[in-house]
Amino acid sequence: MSLAENIAWVRERIAAAARRAGRNADEVTLMGVSKTFPVERIREAYTAGLRVFGENRVQEFAAKAAALRDLRDTEWHLIGHLQTNKAAKATELFDAVDSVDSVRMAEKLNAFAASAGKTISVLVEINVGGEKEKSGVAPGSDELEQILRGAPRWGNLKIQGLMTVPPYTEDPEGSRPYFRQLRQLRDSIAARELTKIGTAVLSMGMSHDFEVAIEEGATCVRVGTAIFGERA
Repeated sequence: MSLAENIAWVRERIAAAARRAGRNADEVTLMGVSKTFPVERIREAYTAGLRVFGENRVQEFAAKAAALRDLRDTEWHLIGHLQTNKAAKATELFDAVDSVDSVRMAEKLNAFAASAGKTISVLVEINVGGEKEKSGVAPGSDELEQILRGAPRWGNLKIQGLMTVPPYTEDPEGSRPYFRQLRQLRDSIAARELTKIGTAVLSMGMSHDFEVAIEEGATCVRVGTAIFGERA
């Protein structure tokens, strides 16, 4: 299948999953995870209608950004772990950082965004599986609480919601409890009506389990392999 056919097939699966959940497919944003893929493939995806892209590494996207600057109406999201020494460059390159996992990182991004005269959208990354090798704050942790309470002082950050990468299971159903946990956490935060904390976005689900994520309330699915093919 061509890349355009892959995108069409993924959109059909998104629509079917939304129907099963009694949702509108328009509520779900398809993000193409373009990490490791060259500019030409990203342009091909853009031509096929994709407008939201996710990259894992600041340095990798920095090498591509100039060649993609002419693509209109695109959103570039950093979805990988961000080191504090890359925060300035990330603020310059990306429209959104979907992997904020500490007060320190939020403060760095806010400061650099303020210096650049821009507001940057962010998601708080939650480590729902408690995996030591993954980034993200633990649900119910002091760090998460400090992020939620710190938001009013970060005038150049727009917290939009939550993101997670659950423990991998061969069976997509294995992800369901983790997706449900993130939705429940989002709902509990929303009920507190905290100042400057948006809860509209639930970024969860990848190529092998995005349909389950949609059934559990995902508003953004991050799809790489099912669109671009296997990575080398």
